[in-house]
Amino acid sequence: MDLVPALEEPLKNTLGAATAKVMAEHLGLHTVGDLLHHYPRRYEERGQLTHLADLPMDEHVTVVAQVADARLHSFASAKAPRGKGQRLEVTITDGSGRLQLVFFGNGVHKPHKDLLPGTRALFAGKVSVFNRRLQLAHPAYELLRGDDVTETVDTWAGALIPIYPATAKLESWKIAKAVQTVLPSAQEAVDPLPDSLREGRGLANLPEALLKIHRPHTKADIESARDRLKWDEAFVLQVALARRRHADTQLPAVARRPAPEGLLTAFDARLPFTLTEGQQKVSREIFDDLATEHPMHRLLQGEVGSGKTLVALRAMLAVVDAGGQAAMLAPTEVLAQQHHRSVTEMMGELAEGGMLGGAEHATKVVLLTGSMGAAGRRQALLDLVTGEAGIVIGTHALIEDKVQFHDLGLVVVDEQHRFGVEQRDALRGKGKQPPHLLVMTATPIPRTVAMTVFGDLETSVLDQLPAGRSPIASHVVPAADKPHFLARTWERVREEVANGHQAYVVCPRIGDDVDEPGDPKKAGMSPEGEAEKRPPLAVLDVADQLAKGPLQGLKVEVLHGRMHPDDKDAVMRRFAAGETQVLVATTVIEVGVNVPNATAMVIMDADRFGVSQLHQLRGRVGRGSAAGLCLLVTEMPEASAARQRLGAVASTLDGFELSRIDLEQRREGDVLGQAQSGARTSLRMLTVIDDEEIIAEAREEAAAVVAADPDLEHLPALRTALDALLDEEREQYLDKG
Repeated sequence: MDLVPALEEPLKNTLGAATAKVMAEHLGLHTVGDLLHHYPRRYEERGQLTHLADLPMDEHVTVVAQVADARLHSFASAKAPRGKGQRLEVTITDGSGRLQLVFFGNGVHKPHKDLLPGTRALFAGKVSVFNRRLQLAHPAYELLRGDDVTETVDTWAGALIPIYPATAKLESWKIAKAVQTVLPSAQEAVDPLPDSLREGRGLANLPEALLKIHRPHTKADIESARDRLKWDEAFVLQVALARRRHADTQLPAVARRPAPEGLLTAFDARLPFTLTEGQQKVSREIFDDLATEHPMHRLLQGEVGSGKTLVALRAMLAVVDAGGQAAMLAPTEVLAQQHHRSVTEMMGELAEGGMLGGAEHATKVVLLTGSMGAAGRRQALLDLVTGEAGIVIGTHALIEDKVQFHDLGLVVVDEQHRFGVEQRDALRGKGKQPPHLLVMTATPIPRTVAMTVFGDLETSVLDQLPAGRSPIASHVVPAADKPHFLARTWERVREEVANGHQAYVVCPRIGDDVDEPGDPKKAGMSPEGEAEKRPPLAVLDVADQLAKGPLQGLKVEVLHGRMHPDDKDAVMRRFAAGETQVLVATTVIEVGVNVPNATAMVIMDADRFGVSQLHQLRGRVGRGSAAGLCLLVTEMPEASAARQRLGAVASTLDGFELSRIDLEQRREGDVLGQAQSGARTSLRMLTVIDDEEIIAEAREEAAAVVAADPDLEHLPALRTALDALLDEEREQYLDKG
């Protein structure tokens, strides 16, 4: 992190070319500084150096002893019924007493070669009793040879031994040796934290923290080092984000204030309901931002169904009122079409600008997707460049070079995590001056994750559901343990349809020939990483089985991503109109699809989906006045982590709570995806869930530092640390992937 010459030294100069090559290829470590920031994952307690005559029970001990005897036994077991099981028993002595060591299974081969009678070694493990004799099972050991015996014994005994993230090519103890070699260089590490911050919070200096993390004498050393190193990561990252926010405030933008008695007023008068308090509050935050002369950068996160689209539409209307244009970018054609339909329905004659019957303040709302016909596309492009269309809704097609705007004032990005920052910036580049930006996500993000991943955006949260939204009951259906539950599932679907409602059935796969079960990515792994007996269930197969079996006589249709866009649109229209009773689909329905009459959802192979994805899917039902029902079908056994995950989803409708569970169960990197292209590698010590306080405090400290000294002229060490975290290009893409 701190690029000073001693830490910039290539590892090959200090460790030799062979070791350096393995470190570079397998661990991404190139310099002395990289290696010093490769922290131990945990520590093994060896215990004090002990005589065999007085070993304490159930404690970690380290002994220096000589092998007296070693015997390999074969035995039969459930795993090795033909007597192929192996057990190595080694007796060691230090003159004061004797102790038995035991190794089993695959673990016998190396000690069988190493631990020959007469060999001296250090042994470390936990003392247990077997057949009334003391023993160490599978102890760690290091052979003692030559001159360095005293040093090895001193290093091993009584120490907390660091265990490093290692690879098959480079064991932890070899990494530990390499770290010992370069550790003196830690004294030259330049501290990125300003002195006032470090002293004010009682944090160790950087050289001391590096020394303590790699060679702790006590657990307090480890705590002190971790506290300090977490601050480094949180603070340097937050400074990078604060500088982005600061740079954005320096950009010019056109202030957009809605005209009194204009389009927005006319739209509000049409609404058949009043906005929730949350919607009013968030709208005020957005309108305040739009009225300033530098670009808004706001993240709007809201629960599924909390009315984000309405809030975004009111912002777009305000900008059209002020003479600008607004663009809404959606991740899929299905969603772009859905947004276009719902926006034009909500606006009514206000969306018929330039047409007979259009209202006085009306504007034109156009759709632009990649699969549109040439004539429709030409007309849409013309409407944009002339300014005839105040609002455009589209997919990536909006970003193409041919698309020109008359005066782009606001960009709304739906489901941010699906867009690369390059795409977002390409669209922003279409304004004469940088347009305002509103990013929406229905994936609830814990506050600290928002600070870490979307740290350059101000955040607004919608956590109230509008009146009229119904509760959703969720249940896990254990299809393998209780097949009659699955039969009951299809009866429930028939009951919903008999009551005039509709249902979704979601499957993980499409099931056409492009999508072969043989594909390991499709057929292979559950989130637990176990190879499955069968490929995931497929839309085409399940729809066929349901139509011929338990749902015979109902109108069943399929929807998936490889259908022609016109066909997809036609299927969605029939479902929205109530002509189709059951829609069997992939996750193309995950976001934004709004059919209030759909009350039931059955998710097949639910264990194949992530927590937040299940929450998103479930949000498609209960959107009207009738209660929603979500059934999570799985064949995973009750004790499995997958079943526990499904149980968690069934037990709460709080998306923020679920996103925490999701983060706790998976590595942050999985949840955040590539959201942190530049910062991903910087989070070695920090965990965004456990270290909420540090992240929040670091954000405040960083904002103060950047406000006082935007170019960090008085903090050269911090500048250096930033450069190491991200070169210029990565600073741009820091928190978006």
